[in-house]
Amino acid sequence: MSMSRPGAVPRVPTPPRGEEIASYATYLEAQKAVDFLSDNKFAVELVTIVGTDLKMVERVTGRLTYGRVAIAGAASGAWFGLFVGLLLFLFSGDGAFVLTAIGIGAGFGLLFSVLSYALTQGKRDFTSQSQIVASSYGILCAPERAGDARQLLSRMPEGAGGVRAPAAPANPTWGTPGATPPPAPTAPAPEPPAAAAPASAPTPPVAPPARTPDPRWTTPTGEPRYGAMRPTSDQPADAQPDAQPAPGAQQPDQPDQPERPA
Repeated sequence: MSMSRPGAVPRVPTPPRGEEIASYATYLEAQKAVDFLSDNKFAVELVTIVGTDLKMVERVTGRLTYGRVAIAGAASGAWFGLFVGLLLFLFSGDGAFVLTAIGIGAGFGLLFSVLSYALTQGKRDFTSQSQIVASSYGILCAPERAGDARQLLSRMPEGAGGVRAPAAPANPTWGTPGATPPPAPTAPAPEPPAAAAPASAPTPPVAPPARTPDPRWTTPTGEPRYGAMRPTSDQPADAQPDAQPAPGAQQPDQPDQPERPA
């Protein structure tokens, strides 16, 4: 039966878990804070240093020439030759092997370095060093011990400024017995529409003025006088004239009209 300790590194890439208790701008400050926790007998296996906003930085250290390449190759070959010469000296007891091995190693190292640099054809004429750096370094701790870790770091002379306050829970009343959740905001009631102005009463149509009967065409009792022709000017304006018969059409017989009395 295998048992794993709390601070064991997982075998597969796993996101870090815990509550952020402090954050620092450099790795040395974060390392000093964890070392302070360890000095105060804190369980540092519950602590994790996490770098955020990672960047790859390549710092150029100098210009590369054939002379520098030859010197560096000869030096690395001489070290290898010294190691081989010491092994031969231990087994044979002859010190001449040491000098010979150093010379042969320096020669081969110089030759290989110059040939390798010549194959690049001047595409990389500088030396550099690459590093992975982060913009900030946070310290995570298990939630059950995060409060103790904050108290210890707050007593640290140079690391108290990086201590982070505990984050407020999303719902403070969650899981609290007897606590009532805050009432949901209610939408304002819609305003009643403005009362429409009462429609004006329809205007009754104006009756046309009464016409006085003409005694020439009516009797004193108001009955029409037969045999009298009303002049055209007395006819109403909206009366349409009779259609004119087409030329050549047979006109209907007109009854004889009585003569108008003098």
